[in-house]
Amino acid sequence: MLPANLGVHDMTDDVELRRLATRRADMKLGFRSHLLAYAIVNAGLFLINFLTSPGHWWFYWPMIGWGIGLAAHAAVVYLDGEGARDRLIEAELEKLRQKR
Repeated sequence: MLPANLGVHDMTDDVELRRLATRRADMKLGFRSHLLAYAIVNAGLFLINFLTSPGHWWFYWPMIGWGIGLAAHAAVVYLDGEGARDRLIEAELEKLRQKR
């Protein structure tokens, strides 16, 4: 039984907020996984480079390239990526509604 002061609208808002919070948490966990993979793989590349050809450093090239992608991922997750995504979704929904 629902409490008298809790309406259907409040429940809908809570469900929507939970969905949004879940999506944001998933985005942050995805970035953390990406960051961990970046650190492990690049440490391995450094070690390979150090052990096989210490006079010729090449490990930083893949690190830089992947780092650019990692920075873009961080920007999407932490610099209003959610807001930008929501705006694009709303724009697409509006286009689809106009076509009907």
